[in-house]
Amino acid sequence: MSLLHVLQNQVAMLAAVCALIGLIVGSFLNVVIHRLPKMLERDWDGQAADLLDQKNLPDVAKKLRNSDTARYNLMTPASTCPNCSHKIRAYENIPIISYVFLRGRCSSCKAPISIRYPIIEAISGVLAAYIGWRFGFTLAMAGALVFAWSLVALTAIDIDTQLLPDDITLLLLWLGLLVNLNNGFTPLTSAVIGAMAGYLSLWSVYWLFKLTTGKEGMGYGDFKLLAAIGAWLGWKMLPIVILLSSLVGAIVGIALIVFTRHGRNTPIPFGPYLAAAGLIALFWGETINRTYLQLF
Repeated sequence: MSLLHVLQNQVAMLAAVCALIGLIVGSFLNVVIHRLPKMLERDWDGQAADLLDQKNLPDVAKKLRNSDTARYNLMTPASTCPNCSHKIRAYENIPIISYVFLRGRCSSCKAPISIRYPIIEAISGVLAAYIGWRFGFTLAMAGALVFAWSLVALTAIDIDTQLLPDDITLLLLWLGLLVNLNNGFTPLTSAVIGAMAGYLSLWSVYWLFKLTTGKEGMGYGDFKLLAAIGAWLGWKMLPIVILLSSLVGAIVGIALIVFTRHGRNTPIPFGPYLAAAGLIALFWGETINRTYLQLF
C-alpha cells in the first residue's frame, strides 16, 4: 500500500503527518516573524536614502545606506543567538524538542530563549493536524494549511510590531481568489465580493472614526487582512469575523486597561483578533451561520 493511499484513507495518519509538517513550518514561521519586519525596515531605509539623495542630503542618505549592509533575508544569514551570536546547529533547531532539550537556553551562553518559539511551532502543528483531520487529503486541506499558517505569522508580527505586512496580506488575498476559482471554499463571486466588502467595511469604520475623533482607530493592514479573509471564505462569513474579532478585542482591551494599567491611548493590535475569528469562521462558520439563522 502506497503512502498516498494511506494518507487518503487513514485520517489519523494524515493528521499525524500534517502535525509533523506543521511543526517544521512553525519553525520557519518563527524566522518569518523575526526577520520580515527587519527586512521591511531595511527597505524603508533604502527608500528614505533615495529620497534624501533627491533632496541633496547625501551625507544623511549615506548613513542610512551604511547602517547595515550585510545581506539579510529569510535564508541569509544563518540563525544565531541574539545574545552571543552562537550559530544555531541543526540539532538545536528541532521544533519543540530542541527547546526542551536545551531547557529553554542557548547552548553556548545560557541566555534564555523566548518561549514564543515552541508556542508558534506547537500552534502550527496543532492547526495542521486538525486541518488534516477535518478536510482530508484534498486541495481544500492544502489551501486551509496555507491560510492558517499565514494567519499565525501575521498574528505574531502584529503583536510585535503592530504591522501587517503587505508581503503576506496581499499574497493571501490573491491566493484566496485563486483557490476559489473552482469554488474551493466559496463561489468565486462570493470571494470577490468578500474581498471588496472586507476592505471597504473596515475602511469605512476607519474614516468615520477619524472624522469624528481626529484619531486613527486602526491601520490599513487590518483592511487588507479582512479583505484576504473575505477572499478565502466569502462575504457571508464577514459578519461572523467582524463580530467575533470586535467582541474578543473589546474584552481583551478592557481587561488590559483594568488589570495591567494599559493606557487608553496605547494602541492594541487588531490583527490577532481578525486572524482568530478567520480561523473560527473557516472551521465552524457554516455551523454558526445556520445556528444564528435558526434562532432569528
